[in-house]
Amino acid sequence: MADGSTLPSSLKDKVSAEEWKARVDLAALYRLVALHGWDDMIFTHISARIPGPEHHFLINPYGMFFDEITASSLVKIDLDGKVLQETPYFINPAGFTIHSAVHAAREDAMFVMHLHSDQGVAVAAQKEGLLPLSQHALIVLPQLAYHDYEGIALNLDERERLVADLGPTKRLMMLRNHGTLAVGSSAAECWLGMFYLERACAQQVMALSAGRDNVLFAPEASQAEVRGQMGNGMGPIGGLAWPGCLRQLERSLPGYDA
Repeated sequence: MADGSTLPSSLKDKVSAEEWKARVDLAALYRLVALHGWDDMIFTHISARIPGPEHHFLINPYGMFFDEITASSLVKIDLDGKVLQETPYFINPAGFTIHSAVHAAREDAMFVMHLHSDQGVAVAAQKEGLLPLSQHALIVLPQLAYHDYEGIALNLDERERLVADLGPTKRLMMLRNHGTLAVGSSAAECWLGMFYLERACAQQVMALSAGRDNVLFAPEASQAEVRGQMGNGMGPIGGLAWPGCLRQLERSLPGYDA
């Protein structure tokens, strides 16, 4: 059981350089989610595909809090959920269902993040979904897909429907009545997408406290302008922000890269 009482010895010299980098970046994502208060105790997941043809990926050990996770504690599994390393930890089958589906279907899905934040779930439970109320929302909306709730994600049949809803290009998703999801070709892109989606959801919840009739939608022309301005998405911007995020972790939650 991953009780967090003892941490594994470092795997840095026991895995490839590519796998170690994926481990460090993924552990950083877990710590950043914890730092922003978006974690859900030991639940929800972030995963990373290890570069290479095998479609092996890393996911959190079930039982550890996000602020405890290190690069060496992450568990390597294949698309069938089989653990591929010697480890005292096991994984959550519900996390495997969602993440294996996206990793298998999208070659650009090197990192996949799924959260149950209060604000994300609140907007996921609203009939209209994310509304064009803020600049954050306008940046997010062109990349946003929706998937209807089907229960706790234990049914492997749901994977096909989730992937179809995400489509070949969308990088963000509202899981109705459930939470949020982000896909990235890098940890930086995945993080920035989720950051903007979560901020947009929080802003919407706050704005709607005035009532649906008292909020101001962004003009259609402005929405179109932002769509054009974003072009290829937030990937390049994420690369600018990511080093600062890591410095923030070093100040507030060091040790993720152990």
